[in-house]
Amino acid sequence: MKVAIIPARGGSKRIPRKNIKAFHGKPMIAYSIEAAIASGCFDKVIVSTDDAEIAAVAEAHGAYVPFLRPADISDDYATTMDVMAHAIHWCQDEGWDIDAVCCLYATAPFVLPKDLQQGYALLQDEGVQFAFSATSFPFPIQRAIKLDSDGSVSMFSPENEQVRSQDLEEAYHDAGQFYWGKTRAFLEKYSIFSPHSKAVLLPRNRVQDIDTQEDWELAESLFFARNINR
Repeated sequence: MKVAIIPARGGSKRIPRKNIKAFHGKPMIAYSIEAAIASGCFDKVIVSTDDAEIAAVAEAHGAYVPFLRPADISDDYATTMDVMAHAIHWCQDEGWDIDAVCCLYATAPFVLPKDLQQGYALLQDEGVQFAFSATSFPFPIQRAIKLDSDGSVSMFSPENEQVRSQDLEEAYHDAGQFYWGKTRAFLEKYSIFSPHSKAVLLPRNRVQDIDTQEDWELAESLFFARNINR
């Protein structure tokens, strides 16, 4: 059995109610739910929330909300792994035989069904415990700079100052959309960013963290640009 779990707590501070805030005409969480359902990968699409309004919106868009998340894993200090373990244990207590789970974030309006399908396909490779979305950095991280305490500039890796960009190894980062994993890997809290994981590479124009109001506005602009140019 394969299950998608969408964490969506109600206490977002920087963007109040962001999980159900309208984003180009529908609640933000609807994009994740609809992509999960359209992918055909899952026997159940579950939303883990502590908030009755989020639960109602999630159910209206086709998700299953069989419980409200306890308060002790709904505050600012609860980790994604804590939330996933709670939901997986709930499923197991119901007698579900789950072999693969996907943590799909509620603020992922750029996620596509094919991305989730590709992630599941990668999870089938021998020895793979996680498959997650990633994208490339737009600038060589080896040429990163920092501001010292007096405001002066220095490089993290001064030896790369004169190295041509094309001669530096490309670097990637977590796209913050989804994490497919084996059930045991989630329950035992294996590290995701390790050799036992593989990445679904996404173009940078489909990746945007949404943690601040500026992030939200950038995501709206990016979403609009992608759709108008189709």
